[in-house]
Amino acid sequence: MSSIPAGFEPHFRKSPFTDPWEPLYAKTTDKAVILGLRLATPHTNSRGLIHGGLIAALADNAMGYSCAQALGWETSLVTINLAVDYIGSAGIGQWLSVESDVIKSGRTVCFVQSLVLADEAVIARANATFRVVPKTA
Repeated sequence: MSSIPAGFEPHFRKSPFTDPWEPLYAKTTDKAVILGLRLATPHTNSRGLIHGGLIAALADNAMGYSCAQALGWETSLVTINLAVDYIGSAGIGQWLSVESDVIKSGRTVCFVQSLVLADEAVIARANATFRVVPKTA
């Protein structure tokens, strides 16, 4: 139950927003940054199922990191639009992963989509548009 799939390492970026959900894991491929975590009580609603807000937040993060990677980590990104379709659920102990695919990236916008999986079964799909902005010091 506590095993982490091969290739995942502790997530390289920390945030006050995601701190309550730690430990988070990341797996970097040549095309995307995949986020993952083992579902636990802080990730659930009152029925013990994964909270939709967690799905949306992790999808937003994974898609943003994947766009950043596609752009060589040289810019920052802000979410313009995020849409999530919830098509299943998951419970405590399941491995959740968010796998993204950058559709198109350019100088001003990046389009990306993702699938959210629980133990390899699709439970949501998401898509987003990000604004590419210069990095601040």
